Amino acid sequence: MSQKKIKCVVWDLDHTVWSGILLEGDTLVLRPGVRELIEAFDERGILQSVASRNESAPAREQLKKFGLEQYFLHPQINWDPKSESVKRIAERLNIGLDTFAFIDDQAFERDEVRFSVPAVRTYDATDVERLQADLDFMPRVITEDARCRRAMYQADMVRHEEETSFKGPNDAFLATLDMTFSFGPATAADLLRVEELVARTNQLNTTGRIYSYEELAALRESPDHVLLVADLTDKHGPYGKIGVVLLQRTEGAWTIKLLLMSCRVMSRGVGGALITLLRREAKAGGVRLLADFRATDRNRMMYITYKFAGFSDLSEIDGTSLLEADLNEIPELPAYLVVNSTWQGGSGG
Repeated sequence: MSQKKIKCVVWDLDHTVWSGILLEGDTLVLRPGVRELIEAFDERGILQSVASRNESAPAREQLKKFGLEQYFLHPQINWDPKSESVKRIAERLNIGLDTFAFIDDQAFERDEVRFSVPAVRTYDATDVERLQADLDFMPRVITEDARCRRAMYQADMVRHEEETSFKGPNDAFLATLDMTFSFGPATAADLLRVEELVARTNQLNTTGRIYSYEELAALRESPDHVLLVADLTDKHGPYGKIGVVLLQRTEGAWTIKLLLMSCRVMSRGVGGALITLLRREAKAGGVRLLADFRATDRNRMMYITYKFAGFSDLSEIDGTSLLEADLNEIPELPAYLVVNSTWQGGSGG
């Protein structure tokens, strides 16, 4: 019950996705229930990939014939150990291995993955029929962002290819993306996605605390709190909801109880822009801007983000640090980013 929900499923091919062995010239047919399960995972926002000992070109061609190629991100079709392929997929997707599932018909391959990356959950190909109802593969809610998750990751792959081939400084590349960053109070319709984002985001989360839908709904209505969400779009399409801020407002001070950003936008500079907006509004409202930070095994980047944004440590109680922002020298927003903010906290909004 304490396991994290599965975020990515990695499939073997021979005798797993299809019956038969590709390179032995067998007549290949999809195994019963595989197409339905792949489509169900995709609908739930679970990403999928391939780790197969095969020749890449004919395997990809076979996936295309079955109409499945588009479902698999960063497929690893080679002769490397399956564990290395799984780790490579996790690195490229920037998703923790403890949210991965690996499906293979061979006990040897499952054991090799389990030994080398014990955080990965492994399943026999004969388990396919029961995985449809397995709670580890069942998100609490399925949001519109979840349904579009694969497409958003595929757009990210195009962005990455452009970035890799771009000659020039990073800011110049970011300017080519035509990014628009939107920021404002969460609506009731946003709450399912906010809950999902809070539950899924581990690295860029300032406290690691998980809030339920009911808690978020109550905080959104609380006169002492403000729940804010951020969206990002660029020329390739939407990134979806990518940021959440929970502010507690007291007389003379605002405290950031939670700040998180999707890992997919880590390199876009929007985390700093969001904090700049908060600093501006706090200064306009004549209040101090404080922030809670609680270290986890994965979120040190958020502490560094606060420090670069002019926050200094004030105190620490029971593992939670209290920081305060310098509101004297607030930087300009990045020139490559169009910002649409519908929240004027400093004016009472």
